[in-house]
Amino acid sequence: MSPQDFQRLIADVTGEIARRPLDPDLGDWLNTTWPNGSPTFDALSQACRTGVAEGWLCNREGGGIRYGRIFKATPDTHGFSVDVVDMQDIAGPHHVHPHGEIDLIVPLTDGATFDGHPAGWCVYGPGSAHRPTVANGRALVLYLLPQGAIEFTRDAVA
Repeated sequence: MSPQDFQRLIADVTGEIARRPLDPDLGDWLNTTWPNGSPTFDALSQACRTGVAEGWLCNREGGGIRYGRIFKATPDTHGFSVDVVDMQDIAGPHHVHPHGEIDLIVPLTDGATFDGHPAGWCVYGPGSAHRPTVANGRALVLYLLPQGAIEFTRDAVA
């Protein structure tokens, strides 16, 4: 797996979701179409694990969180930026999703959750906000942001 292979894999997913609204129905669709244990979920999960192990994902660290944007929002990713974070029992900085956020949750510890969600997909709609939290162990979270839009709030440093 190389970053270019990873981009092609991501583009297969973003091509399917690019015209869909970011809402709970999309989360249900993702968890039905590419559930934990499906070939697509497993390929994305393994690509994230490989990228972290090889150092081309999560190559920055701050506040106890490893992170990194691997791809900016471009036509190659159907207008989504692609980031991956590596978190263990920690809450990240509060932020707003102007256009929404799609998360793929890959627990590295059995039972680890992201914002209370187990392995699988989670979708936040436009204008939503949260303090991303991994509990019960360690997880990788791949997140897709339409147009790469994210706004860290003043609470991010609190």
